[in-house]
Amino acid sequence: MSLGQSLQQRQLQRLSPQQIQLMKLLQIPSAQIEQRVKEELEENPALEMNMDLLDGDASTASEEMKDELLQGTQEDEEAVPVDEYEMSNEELSEYNYDDDGDIADYKTKDDYYPELDDDKVIPIKAELSLHEILMDQLSMLALAEDEYKIAEQIIGSLDDDGYLRRALQSIADDLAFKQGMWVEEKTIEIVLHKIHAFDPAGIAARNLQECLLLQLKRKLSSDDIERKDDNKEALHLAVQVLEKYFEEFTRKHYAQIQKSLHLSDVDMKEVLHQIITLNPKPGAEAGHMNDAEMYIIPDFTVLINNGKLELTLNSRNAPPLVISDDYKLMLKEYERGQKQDKAQKEAVFFIKQKIDSAKWFIEMILQRQHTLLMTMRAILVHQEAFFLSGDTTQLRPMILKDIAEKTSLDVSTVSRVANSKYVQTEFGTYLLKYFFSESLTTDSGEEVSTKEVKAILGELIQQEDKHKPLSDDELTDQLQEKGYNIARRTVAKYREQLNIPVARLRKEL
Repeated sequence: MSLGQSLQQRQLQRLSPQQIQLMKLLQIPSAQIEQRVKEELEENPALEMNMDLLDGDASTASEEMKDELLQGTQEDEEAVPVDEYEMSNEELSEYNYDDDGDIADYKTKDDYYPELDDDKVIPIKAELSLHEILMDQLSMLALAEDEYKIAEQIIGSLDDDGYLRRALQSIADDLAFKQGMWVEEKTIEIVLHKIHAFDPAGIAARNLQECLLLQLKRKLSSDDIERKDDNKEALHLAVQVLEKYFEEFTRKHYAQIQKSLHLSDVDMKEVLHQIITLNPKPGAEAGHMNDAEMYIIPDFTVLINNGKLELTLNSRNAPPLVISDDYKLMLKEYERGQKQDKAQKEAVFFIKQKIDSAKWFIEMILQRQHTLLMTMRAILVHQEAFFLSGDTTQLRPMILKDIAEKTSLDVSTVSRVANSKYVQTEFGTYLLKYFFSESLTTDSGEEVSTKEVKAILGELIQQEDKHKPLSDDELTDQLQEKGYNIARRTVAKYREQLNIPVARLRKEL
Protein backbone atom coordinates (compact mmCIF):
# COMPACT_ATOMS: atom_id res chain seq x y z
CA MET A 1 0.00 0.00 0.00
CA SER A 2 1.50 3.29 -1.08
CA LEU A 3 0.98 6.62 0.55
CA GLY A 4 0.80 9.72 -1.53
CA GLN A 5 -0.15 13.34 -1.37
CA SER A 6 -2.80 14.99 -3.49
CA LEU A 7 -4.05 18.54 -3.81
CA GLN A 8 -7.82 18.97 -3.58
CA GLN A 9 -9.89 22.11 -3.84
CA ARG A 10 -13.12 22.30 -1.84
CA GLN A 11 -15.58 25.13 -1.46
CA LEU A 12 -16.93 25.51 2.07
CA GLN A 13 -19.65 27.91 3.11
CA ARG A 14 -19.10 29.34 6.57
CA LEU A 15 -21.31 31.76 8.45
CA SER A 16 -19.65 34.97 9.57
CA PRO A 17 -19.92 36.02 13.25
CA GLN A 18 -22.42 38.69 12.14
CA GLN A 19 -24.60 36.12 10.40
CA ILE A 20 -24.53 33.83 13.42
CA GLN A 21 -25.46 36.74 15.68
CA LEU A 22 -28.35 37.68 13.40
CA MET A 23 -29.66 34.10 13.27
CA LYS A 24 -29.65 34.01 17.07
CA LEU A 25 -31.42 37.36 17.33
CA LEU A 26 -34.04 36.34 14.77
CA GLN A 27 -35.03 33.36 16.88
CA ILE A 28 -35.66 35.52 19.95
CA PRO A 29 -39.34 36.54 20.32
CA SER A 30 -40.37 40.02 21.45
CA ALA A 31 -40.95 38.79 24.99
CA GLN A 32 -37.23 37.99 25.32
CA ILE A 33 -35.51 40.58 23.14
CA GLU A 34 -35.46 43.11 26.00
CA GLN A 35 -33.52 40.67 28.18
CA ARG A 36 -31.00 40.10 25.38
CA VAL A 37 -30.54 43.85 24.97
CA LYS A 38 -30.16 44.25 28.73
CA GLU A 39 -27.38 41.65 28.75
CA GLU A 40 -25.55 43.48 25.96
CA LEU A 41 -25.91 46.81 27.79
CA GLU A 42 -24.40 45.27 30.93
CA GLU A 43 -21.47 43.79 29.01
CA ASN A 44 -20.66 46.84 26.86
CA PRO A 45 -20.41 50.28 28.52
CA ALA A 46 -20.11 51.92 25.07
CA LEU A 47 -23.70 50.88 24.30
CA GLU A 48 -26.51 52.93 25.82
CA MET A 49 -30.26 53.19 25.72
CA ASN A 50 -31.46 56.54 24.44
CA MET A 51 -33.71 57.57 27.33
CA ASP A 52 -35.21 60.47 25.32
CA LEU A 53 -36.57 57.98 22.78
CA LEU A 54 -37.41 55.19 25.20
CA ASP A 55 -41.09 56.12 25.26
CA GLY A 56 -41.18 57.09 21.60
CA ASP A 57 -42.30 55.04 18.62
CA ALA A 58 -40.33 52.38 16.83
CA SER A 59 -39.61 54.39 13.70
CA THR A 60 -38.02 57.27 15.63
CA ALA A 61 -35.89 54.85 17.60
CA SER A 62 -34.80 53.11 14.41
CA GLU A 63 -33.83 56.41 12.76
CA GLU A 64 -31.71 57.29 15.78
CA MET A 65 -29.94 53.94 15.57
CA LYS A 66 -29.37 54.42 11.83
CA ASP A 67 -27.87 57.84 12.45
CA GLU A 68 -25.44 56.28 14.91
CA LEU A 69 -24.32 53.76 12.33
CA LEU A 70 -24.10 56.31 9.53
CA GLN A 71 -21.94 58.48 11.74
CA GLY A 72 -19.82 55.44 12.48
CA THR A 73 -19.49 54.75 8.75
CA GLN A 74 -17.99 58.18 8.17
CA GLU A 75 -15.50 57.65 10.95
CA ASP A 76 -14.74 53.98 10.28
CA GLU A 77 -14.45 52.72 6.72
CA GLU A 78 -14.91 49.10 7.83
CA ALA A 79 -18.43 49.69 9.16
CA VAL A 80 -21.26 48.27 7.03
CA PRO A 81 -23.54 51.00 5.60
CA VAL A 82 -27.09 50.88 6.91
CA ASP A 83 -28.43 51.47 3.40
CA GLU A 84 -27.54 47.89 2.53
CA TYR A 85 -30.32 46.79 4.84
CA GLU A 86 -32.93 49.23 3.56
CA MET A 87 -35.49 48.01 1.05
CA SER A 88 -35.00 49.55 -2.35
CA ASN A 89 -37.79 51.35 -4.21
CA GLU A 90 -38.17 48.29 -6.43
CA GLU A 91 -38.60 46.03 -3.40
CA LEU A 92 -41.15 48.39 -1.86
CA SER A 93 -43.11 48.62 -5.08
CA GLU A 94 -43.48 44.84 -5.07
CA TYR A 95 -45.47 45.09 -1.87
CA ASN A 96 -47.31 48.35 -2.51
CA TYR A 97 -48.98 47.45 -5.82
CA ASP A 98 -51.05 44.56 -7.04
CA ASP A 99 -50.85 42.84 -10.41
CA ASP A 100 -53.05 45.50 -12.06
CA GLY A 101 -50.83 48.34 -10.92
CA ASP A 102 -53.30 49.59 -8.30
CA ILE A 103 -52.20 50.44 -4.80
CA ALA A 104 -52.76 47.45 -2.54
CA ASP A 105 -55.38 47.74 0.21
CA TYR A 106 -52.87 47.87 3.03
CA LYS A 107 -49.93 49.87 4.20
CA THR A 108 -47.13 49.27 6.65
CA LYS A 109 -46.22 51.35 9.65
CA ASP A 110 -43.26 51.40 11.98
CA ASP A 111 -44.88 53.72 14.50
CA TYR A 112 -47.34 52.78 17.20
CA TYR A 113 -50.88 53.60 18.11
CA PRO A 114 -51.28 55.00 21.62
CA GLU A 115 -54.01 52.46 22.39
CA LEU A 116 -51.65 49.57 21.63
CA ASP A 117 -49.39 49.95 24.63
CA ASP A 118 -47.44 46.71 24.39
CA ASP A 119 -44.88 47.91 26.92
CA LYS A 120 -47.36 47.33 29.71
CA VAL A 121 -47.46 43.59 30.26
CA ILE A 122 -49.53 42.22 33.10
CA PRO A 123 -47.07 40.56 35.49
CA ILE A 124 -47.52 36.86 36.17
CA LYS A 125 -48.66 36.10 39.68
CA ALA A 126 -45.99 34.22 41.59
CA GLU A 127 -47.22 30.80 42.66
CA LEU A 128 -45.81 27.83 44.51
CA SER A 129 -44.56 24.88 42.50
CA LEU A 130 -46.27 21.49 42.77
CA HIS A 131 -43.31 20.21 44.78
CA GLU A 132 -43.60 23.09 47.26
CA ILE A 133 -47.36 22.61 47.61
CA LEU A 134 -46.94 18.92 48.44
CA MET A 135 -43.98 19.48 50.76
CA ASP A 136 -46.04 22.02 52.73
CA GLN A 137 -48.72 19.39 53.24
CA LEU A 138 -46.11 16.79 54.13
CA SER A 139 -44.73 19.02 56.87
CA MET A 140 -48.13 18.91 58.59
CA LEU A 141 -48.13 15.12 58.88
CA ALA A 142 -46.85 13.35 61.98
CA LEU A 143 -44.43 10.89 60.36
CA ALA A 144 -41.42 8.96 61.57
CA GLU A 145 -38.09 10.08 60.12
CA ASP A 146 -37.89 7.12 57.72
CA GLU A 147 -41.45 7.69 56.52
CA TYR A 148 -40.70 11.36 55.91
CA LYS A 149 -37.68 10.49 53.75
CA ILE A 150 -39.77 8.00 51.79
CA ALA A 151 -42.47 10.62 51.25
CA GLU A 152 -39.84 13.13 50.09
CA GLN A 153 -38.51 10.60 47.59
CA ILE A 154 -42.03 9.91 46.27
CA ILE A 155 -42.86 13.61 45.88
CA GLY A 156 -39.54 14.22 44.15
CA SER A 157 -40.32 11.41 41.71
CA LEU A 158 -43.64 12.87 40.48
CA ASP A 159 -43.83 14.14 36.90
CA ASP A 160 -45.30 17.49 35.83
CA ASP A 161 -48.80 16.00 35.61
CA GLY A 162 -48.61 14.77 39.20
CA TYR A 163 -48.20 11.07 38.39
CA LEU A 164 -45.81 8.61 40.01
CA ARG A 165 -44.51 6.90 36.89
CA ARG A 166 -41.60 5.15 38.61
CA ALA A 167 -41.97 1.64 40.00
CA LEU A 168 -41.92 1.32 43.78
CA GLN A 169 -38.86 -0.94 43.52
CA SER A 170 -37.00 1.87 41.71
CA ILE A 171 -37.86 4.23 44.56
CA ALA A 172 -36.62 1.62 47.04
CA ASP A 173 -33.35 1.43 45.06
CA ASP A 174 -33.00 5.23 45.13
CA LEU A 175 -33.49 5.28 48.90
CA ALA A 176 -30.87 2.57 49.30
CA PHE A 177 -28.25 4.33 47.17
CA LYS A 178 -28.93 7.94 48.19
CA GLN A 179 -30.17 7.65 51.76
CA GLY A 180 -28.68 4.33 52.85
CA MET A 181 -32.20 3.15 53.69
CA TRP A 182 -33.36 -0.40 53.01
CA VAL A 183 -37.14 -0.48 52.76
CA GLU A 184 -39.67 -2.86 51.27
CA GLU A 185 -42.16 -1.92 48.57
CA LYS A 186 -45.00 -2.53 51.04
CA THR A 187 -43.63 0.21 53.32
CA ILE A 188 -43.34 2.63 50.41
CA GLU A 189 -46.92 1.87 49.38
CA ILE A 190 -48.19 2.69 52.89
CA VAL A 191 -46.56 6.13 52.68
CA LEU A 192 -47.85 6.56 49.12
CA HIS A 193 -51.44 6.05 50.31
CA LYS A 194 -50.92 8.91 52.79
CA ILE A 195 -49.79 11.18 49.96
CA HIS A 196 -52.90 10.16 47.99
CA ALA A 197 -54.85 12.15 50.61
CA PHE A 198 -53.01 15.35 49.65
CA ASP A 199 -54.42 18.08 47.45
CA PRO A 200 -54.99 18.22 44.55
CA ALA A 201 -57.10 15.06 44.52
CA GLY A 202 -55.61 12.31 42.38
CA ILE A 203 -52.02 13.33 43.06
CA ALA A 204 -49.27 10.65 43.04
CA ALA A 205 -51.45 8.18 41.12
CA ARG A 206 -49.55 5.52 39.23
CA ASN A 207 -51.88 5.53 36.21
CA LEU A 208 -54.99 7.24 34.89
CA GLN A 209 -57.35 4.65 36.35
CA GLU A 210 -55.98 5.15 39.86
CA CYS A 211 -55.99 8.95 39.40
CA LEU A 212 -59.69 9.06 38.52
CA LEU A 213 -60.65 6.57 41.24
CA LEU A 214 -58.82 8.62 43.88
CA GLN A 215 -60.84 11.67 42.88
CA LEU A 216 -64.18 9.83 42.89
CA LYS A 217 -63.53 8.26 46.29
CA ARG A 218 -62.48 11.66 47.65
CA LYS A 219 -65.84 13.05 46.55
CA LEU A 220 -67.71 10.21 48.20
CA SER A 221 -65.84 10.44 51.49
CA SER A 222 -65.88 14.22 51.82
CA ASP A 223 -69.44 15.09 50.82
CA ASP A 224 -71.44 11.97 51.65
CA ILE A 225 -73.68 13.70 54.18
CA GLU A 226 -74.64 16.67 52.01
CA ARG A 227 -74.65 14.90 48.65
CA LYS A 228 -77.99 14.11 47.04
CA ASP A 229 -78.93 10.45 46.88
CA ASP A 230 -78.98 10.37 43.06
CA ASN A 231 -75.50 11.92 42.76
CA LYS A 232 -74.20 9.59 45.45
CA GLU A 233 -75.50 6.61 43.53
CA ALA A 234 -73.96 7.93 40.30
CA LEU A 235 -70.60 8.27 42.07
CA HIS A 236 -70.75 4.69 43.34
CA LEU A 237 -71.60 3.52 39.83
CA ALA A 238 -68.77 5.57 38.38
CA VAL A 239 -66.33 3.90 40.78
CA GLN A 240 -67.67 0.52 39.73
CA VAL A 241 -67.24 1.38 36.04
CA LEU A 242 -63.63 2.47 36.51
CA GLU A 243 -62.74 -0.49 38.72
CA LYS A 244 -64.32 -3.25 36.61
CA TYR A 245 -64.76 -1.82 33.12
CA PHE A 246 -61.92 0.68 32.70
CA GLU A 247 -60.72 -0.74 29.38
CA GLU A 248 -64.27 -0.71 27.99
CA PHE A 249 -64.67 2.87 29.21
CA THR A 250 -61.49 4.08 27.48
CA ARG A 251 -62.66 2.44 24.26
CA LYS A 252 -66.11 4.03 24.64
CA HIS A 253 -67.88 0.71 24.64
CA TYR A 254 -70.69 2.27 26.63
CA ALA A 255 -73.39 -0.11 25.39
CA GLN A 256 -71.43 -3.05 26.79
CA ILE A 257 -71.03 -1.31 30.16
CA GLN A 258 -74.73 -0.45 30.25
CA LYS A 259 -75.70 -4.02 29.59
CA SER A 260 -73.33 -5.42 32.21
CA LEU A 261 -74.49 -3.04 34.95
CA HIS A 262 -78.15 -2.93 33.83
CA LEU A 263 -78.11 0.87 33.54
CA SER A 264 -80.66 3.07 31.83
CA ASP A 265 -79.57 5.74 29.33
CA VAL A 266 -80.15 8.43 31.98
CA ASP A 267 -78.05 6.59 34.57
CA MET A 268 -75.26 5.98 32.06
CA LYS A 269 -75.16 9.64 31.10
CA GLU A 270 -74.92 10.67 34.76
CA VAL A 271 -72.10 8.20 35.35
CA LEU A 272 -70.22 9.55 32.32
CA HIS A 273 -70.78 13.10 33.56
CA GLN A 274 -69.22 12.24 36.93
CA ILE A 275 -66.14 10.78 35.25
CA ILE A 276 -65.51 13.34 32.51
CA THR A 277 -65.59 16.21 35.03
CA LEU A 278 -62.56 14.74 36.80
CA ASN A 279 -59.05 16.08 36.25
CA PRO A 280 -56.78 13.60 34.41
CA LYS A 281 -53.71 15.76 35.15
CA PRO A 282 -53.98 16.93 38.78
CA GLY A 283 -50.41 18.23 38.91
CA ALA A 284 -50.66 20.34 35.76
CA GLU A 285 -52.80 23.06 37.36
CA ALA A 286 -51.06 23.18 40.74
CA GLY A 287 -48.06 25.47 40.51
CA HIS A 288 -48.12 25.51 36.71
CA MET A 289 -46.79 29.05 36.52
CA ASN A 290 -43.02 29.23 36.52
CA ASP A 291 -40.25 31.52 35.35
CA ALA A 292 -40.02 29.75 31.98
CA GLU A 293 -43.63 30.57 31.13
CA MET A 294 -44.68 33.99 29.90
CA TYR A 295 -47.44 35.73 28.09
CA ILE A 296 -47.33 35.70 24.32
CA ILE A 297 -46.31 39.18 23.21
CA PRO A 298 -47.04 39.64 19.48
CA ASP A 299 -44.15 40.75 17.31
CA PHE A 300 -46.56 42.35 14.83
CA THR A 301 -50.02 43.87 14.87
CA VAL A 302 -52.26 43.90 11.81
CA LEU A 303 -55.31 46.17 11.96
CA ILE A 304 -58.07 46.89 9.46
CA ASN A 305 -58.51 50.61 8.94
CA ASN A 306 -61.27 51.60 6.49
CA GLY A 307 -60.90 48.31 4.67
CA LYS A 308 -57.13 48.56 4.48
CA LEU A 309 -54.56 46.53 6.38
CA GLU A 310 -52.02 48.30 8.57
CA LEU A 311 -48.92 46.45 9.75
CA THR A 312 -47.11 47.49 12.90
CA LEU A 313 -43.87 46.14 14.32
CA ASN A 314 -43.73 45.78 18.08
CA SER A 315 -41.53 48.53 19.52
CA ARG A 316 -39.66 45.95 21.60
CA ASN A 317 -38.04 44.85 18.35
CA ALA A 318 -36.50 48.29 17.84
CA PRO A 319 -35.00 49.42 21.17
CA PRO A 320 -33.49 52.94 20.92
CA LEU A 321 -29.82 52.03 21.23
CA VAL A 322 -27.02 54.54 20.77
CA ILE A 323 -23.26 54.68 21.22
CA SER A 324 -22.18 56.38 24.43
CA ASP A 325 -21.20 60.02 23.99
CA ASP A 326 -18.70 59.63 26.82
CA TYR A 327 -16.89 56.84 24.99
CA LYS A 328 -16.83 58.78 21.71
CA LEU A 329 -15.42 61.80 23.56
CA MET A 330 -12.79 59.67 25.34
CA LEU A 331 -11.68 58.20 22.02
CA LYS A 332 -11.24 61.65 20.47
CA GLU A 333 -9.25 62.91 23.47
CA TYR A 334 -6.90 59.91 23.40
CA GLU A 335 -6.39 60.22 19.63
CA ARG A 336 -5.54 63.93 19.97
CA GLY A 337 -2.64 63.09 22.25
CA GLN A 338 0.65 63.49 20.40
CA LYS A 339 2.57 60.95 22.47
CA GLN A 340 0.90 57.76 23.50
CA ASP A 341 2.48 55.41 25.97
CA LYS A 342 1.58 51.74 26.27
CA ALA A 343 -1.26 52.40 28.72
CA GLN A 344 -2.82 55.00 26.43
CA LYS A 345 -2.60 52.69 23.42
CA GLU A 346 -4.26 49.94 25.39
CA ALA A 347 -7.00 52.36 26.45
CA VAL A 348 -7.56 53.42 22.83
CA PHE A 349 -7.73 49.80 21.74
CA PHE A 350 -10.24 48.99 24.50
CA ILE A 351 -12.48 51.98 23.68
CA LYS A 352 -12.40 51.25 19.93
CA GLN A 353 -13.21 47.61 20.60
CA LYS A 354 -16.24 48.51 22.72
CA ILE A 355 -17.49 51.11 20.23
CA ASP A 356 -17.12 48.66 17.33
CA SER A 357 -18.97 46.03 19.33
CA ALA A 358 -21.77 48.52 20.06
CA LYS A 359 -22.03 49.44 16.37
CA TRP A 360 -22.15 45.76 15.48
CA PHE A 361 -24.96 45.05 17.93
CA ILE A 362 -27.01 48.07 16.79
CA GLU A 363 -26.51 46.93 13.22
CA MET A 364 -27.76 43.43 14.05
CA ILE A 365 -30.85 44.81 15.81
CA LEU A 366 -31.60 46.96 12.75
CA GLN A 367 -31.11 44.05 10.39
CA ARG A 368 -33.36 41.91 12.61
CA GLN A 369 -36.04 44.58 12.48
CA HIS A 370 -35.73 44.84 8.71
CA THR A 371 -35.90 41.06 8.23
CA LEU A 372 -38.98 40.76 10.43
CA LEU A 373 -40.82 43.51 8.58
CA MET A 374 -39.85 42.24 5.15
CA THR A 375 -41.01 38.70 5.99
CA MET A 376 -44.28 39.83 7.53
CA ARG A 377 -45.02 42.16 4.60
CA ALA A 378 -44.65 39.28 2.18
CA ILE A 379 -46.93 37.06 4.28
CA LEU A 380 -49.46 39.86 4.55
CA VAL A 381 -49.60 40.28 0.78
CA HIS A 382 -49.88 36.55 0.16
CA GLN A 383 -52.60 36.00 2.77
CA GLU A 384 -54.37 39.35 2.42
CA ALA A 385 -57.82 37.72 2.09
CA PHE A 386 -57.47 36.00 5.45
CA PHE A 387 -56.23 39.10 7.28
CA LEU A 388 -59.27 41.00 5.99
CA SER A 389 -61.84 38.31 6.78
CA GLY A 390 -60.41 35.96 9.41
CA ASP A 391 -61.87 33.10 7.38
CA THR A 392 -59.54 30.07 7.44
CA THR A 393 -60.89 28.93 4.09
CA GLN A 394 -59.42 32.12 2.58
CA LEU A 395 -55.86 31.02 3.37
CA ARG A 396 -53.85 30.42 0.21
CA PRO A 397 -51.26 27.65 -0.17
CA MET A 398 -47.92 29.05 0.98
CA ILE A 399 -44.59 27.37 1.69
CA LEU A 400 -41.34 28.78 3.05
CA LYS A 401 -39.86 28.92 -0.44
CA ASP A 402 -42.65 31.29 -1.62
CA ILE A 403 -41.74 33.90 1.01
CA ALA A 404 -38.01 33.32 0.56
CA GLU A 405 -38.34 34.11 -3.15
CA LYS A 406 -40.39 37.27 -2.53
CA THR A 407 -37.98 38.61 0.07
CA SER A 408 -34.70 37.26 -1.35
CA LEU A 409 -34.06 35.75 2.07
CA ASP A 410 -32.78 32.26 2.69
CA VAL A 411 -35.42 29.60 3.41
CA SER A 412 -33.77 28.89 6.77
CA THR A 413 -34.10 32.58 7.70
CA VAL A 414 -37.81 32.62 6.86
CA SER A 415 -38.20 29.43 8.88
CA ARG A 416 -36.60 31.03 11.94
CA VAL A 417 -38.97 33.97 11.72
CA ALA A 418 -42.05 31.82 11.09
CA ASN A 419 -41.36 29.42 13.95
CA SER A 420 -40.87 31.98 16.69
CA LYS A 421 -42.89 35.12 15.87
CA TYR A 422 -46.52 35.99 16.52
CA VAL A 423 -48.92 38.42 14.85
CA GLN A 424 -51.96 39.94 16.52
CA THR A 425 -54.89 40.35 14.14
CA GLU A 426 -58.50 41.46 14.39
CA PHE A 427 -59.40 37.76 14.69
CA GLY A 428 -56.83 36.51 17.20
CA THR A 429 -53.11 36.03 17.70
CA TYR A 430 -51.30 33.55 15.45
CA LEU A 431 -47.85 32.05 15.15
CA LEU A 432 -46.57 32.95 11.67
CA LYS A 433 -46.06 29.25 11.06
CA TYR A 434 -49.87 28.95 11.03
CA PHE A 435 -50.09 30.68 7.65
CA PHE A 436 -47.87 28.14 5.89
CA SER A 437 -49.47 25.11 4.29
CA GLU A 438 -49.18 22.96 1.20
CA SER A 439 -51.68 22.93 -1.65
CA LEU A 440 -54.38 20.51 -2.74
CA THR A 441 -55.99 20.56 -6.19
CA THR A 442 -59.78 20.60 -6.51
CA ASP A 443 -61.79 18.96 -9.29
CA SER A 444 -61.88 22.31 -11.07
CA GLY A 445 -58.07 22.45 -11.10
CA GLU A 446 -57.88 25.19 -8.46
CA GLU A 447 -55.14 24.96 -5.85
CA VAL A 448 -56.39 25.43 -2.29
CA SER A 449 -54.63 25.39 1.07
CA THR A 450 -54.71 22.19 3.08
CA LYS A 451 -55.86 24.39 5.96
CA GLU A 452 -59.03 25.10 4.01
CA VAL A 453 -59.62 21.35 3.66
CA LYS A 454 -59.00 20.84 7.37
CA ALA A 455 -61.45 23.62 8.20
CA ILE A 456 -64.15 21.99 6.06
CA LEU A 457 -63.33 18.60 7.60
CA GLY A 458 -63.69 20.07 11.09
CA GLU A 459 -67.07 21.59 10.19
CA LEU A 460 -68.35 18.26 8.83
CA ILE A 461 -67.42 16.50 12.06
CA GLN A 462 -68.85 19.28 14.19
CA GLN A 463 -72.19 19.09 12.37
CA GLU A 464 -72.42 15.28 12.28
CA ASP A 465 -75.01 13.27 14.20
CA LYS A 466 -73.09 12.26 17.33
CA HIS A 467 -75.25 9.17 17.67
CA LYS A 468 -74.03 8.09 14.21
CA PRO A 469 -70.69 9.84 13.63
CA LEU A 470 -69.21 9.88 10.15
CA SER A 471 -66.54 7.34 9.31
CA ASP A 472 -63.39 8.39 7.41
CA ASP A 473 -64.87 6.86 4.26
CA GLU A 474 -68.04 8.93 4.65
CA LEU A 475 -66.01 12.07 5.35
CA THR A 476 -63.96 11.40 2.23
CA ASP A 477 -67.15 11.04 0.15
CA GLN A 478 -68.57 14.32 1.47
CA LEU A 479 -65.33 16.20 0.80
CA GLN A 480 -65.16 14.80 -2.71
CA GLU A 481 -68.78 15.90 -3.28
CA LYS A 482 -67.63 19.42 -2.36
CA GLY A 483 -64.96 19.18 -5.07
CA TYR A 484 -61.92 18.36 -2.94
CA ASN A 485 -59.90 15.62 -4.62
CA ILE A 486 -58.73 13.81 -1.52
CA ALA A 487 -57.96 10.21 -0.52
CA ARG A 488 -59.27 8.45 2.57
CA ARG A 489 -55.79 8.08 4.10
CA THR A 490 -55.31 11.84 3.73
CA VAL A 491 -58.62 12.48 5.49
CA ALA A 492 -57.48 10.21 8.33
CA LYS A 493 -54.16 12.08 8.53
CA TYR A 494 -55.86 15.50 8.65
CA ARG A 495 -58.35 14.26 11.28
CA GLU A 496 -55.47 13.09 13.47
CA GLN A 497 -53.68 16.43 13.00
CA LEU A 498 -56.85 18.12 14.24
CA ASN A 499 -56.75 15.84 17.31
CA ILE A 500 -60.15 14.38 16.42
CA PRO A 501 -60.67 10.70 17.34
CA VAL A 502 -62.12 8.05 15.05
CA ALA A 503 -65.91 7.77 14.62
CA ARG A 504 -66.30 5.03 17.23
CA LEU A 505 -64.73 7.21 19.93
CA ARG A 506 -66.87 10.23 18.91
CA LYS A 507 -70.12 8.34 19.41
CA GLU A 508 -72.45 9.61 22.12
CA LEU A 509 -75.43 7.95 23.75
